[in-house]
Amino acid sequence: MHQPHPYEPHEPYEPPHEPYEPHDRYEPHDPYMPYAPYSPHHTAYEPPAAPRKNRRPAVIAVTLLLLLVLLPVAVDRFMAVQVESRAAKAFQQGMHTSLPPEVHVHGFPVLTQIAAGSLRDVDITAHDIPADETTGPLPVSELSLHLTGLTKSDDDQQAQARSARATAHLTYADVSHALGLSVSRGSRPDQLKATVTLPFGNSVTTTTTLSTASGNRIAFKNFKVTGGPLSAAAETILDKAFEQPIQLQNIPDGLHLRSVTTTETGLTAHFSGTSVTFHAAGTTQNTTTGDNSSRLTT
Repeated sequence: MHQPHPYEPHEPYEPPHEPYEPHDRYEPHDPYMPYAPYSPHHTAYEPPAAPRKNRRPAVIAVTLLLLLVLLPVAVDRFMAVQVESRAAKAFQQGMHTSLPPEVHVHGFPVLTQIAAGSLRDVDITAHDIPADETTGPLPVSELSLHLTGLTKSDDDQQAQARSARATAHLTYADVSHALGLSVSRGSRPDQLKATVTLPFGNSVTTTTTLSTASGNRIAFKNFKVTGGPLSAAAETILDKAFEQPIQLQNIPDGLHLRSVTTTETGLTAHFSGTSVTFHAAGTTQNTTTGDNSSRLTT
């Protein structure tokens, strides 16, 4: 057998039948890319839901608290409306107004005031209060009252306020009708202008100062002729109109006239007093001044 010589070269190297294929190219990981799950059916991890708390006791507690707060308020408001309605009806009957007045009972709670038998503050606003035709008509177009400490008698025949303030508005048309001549606003707040129409188209214009008189009456003084001749006929008409003070009717007993001023639409009379009394409809009370006292129950 032939043996190769130690210095005889080997046979040339032949690569394997299948060529070598290197691995896929390495791609570095992007730290900003979210992790992709291994399997397409794999879902992300979700922590277990927290157990739901039973809120029904809290809702019931809040509801009961609201009822405890709102129910007494609703009951108190209902009683206040009832008192206001009864006072408005009684005032309308006693004062003979065509419409019931506006009545507002102030202060909370009203229930405690009713239980104590005294209403702390009451506002009443009435319109178109007629006058007594037998003593000279001078109706009150609006009367606003603020009453403090209003109580009523056990027999419901009268109500009394510890103190009261009032404002009465009289239109120039009603004042002119009561005086028998045309009046309007003067140049000062306490001044009234009167015009007397004479025959043949002549007229006389005078001014007079308003003042208060006892018994809730409006008096006139300091006459001055500002236009036209003062004839004997004009002087007679003025003397007849302004000689006697005019009486304000249907003013509650205990209110006293403090001042009278003029406005664009008429006269404004301011009153105040203590122990102001309202009498029930159908009852009468005579005073030293001869005026009819007001009638009202609550």
